[in-house]
Amino acid sequence: MVQKEAVLTDKAPLPLPIFSQAIKCGPMVYCSGSVGMNPNTNTLIEGEVGARAEQCLKNLSVILEEAGSSLDKVVKVNIFLTNMESFAPVNMVYEKYFNKEPKPV
Repeated sequence: MVQKEAVLTDKAPLPLPIFSQAIKCGPMVYCSGSVGMNPNTNTLIEGEVGARAEQCLKNLSVILEEAGSSLDKVVKVNIFLTNMESFAPVNMVYEKYFNKEPKPV
């Protein structure tokens, strides 16, 4: 049976007690949702949505590194926006981090 292992790093915001930052299960890593929070201050990044998206991907990157993986190995990404005006700035940040083929679905 495949074992699952919690991933935890203090280089990203700590999760609520009912979640893990990520779970390793066999060769796969499953990440929890992430927000644009500064891991040192535990406050949301101020300013435009692009800055928060950038911090979110930095947080996910260090979580994946702690799990022995990287953003280059990401297969699927879900992004939830509450305002379509955020689409373009978030997309610009996304393209910066996911610019190699094959890109995530």
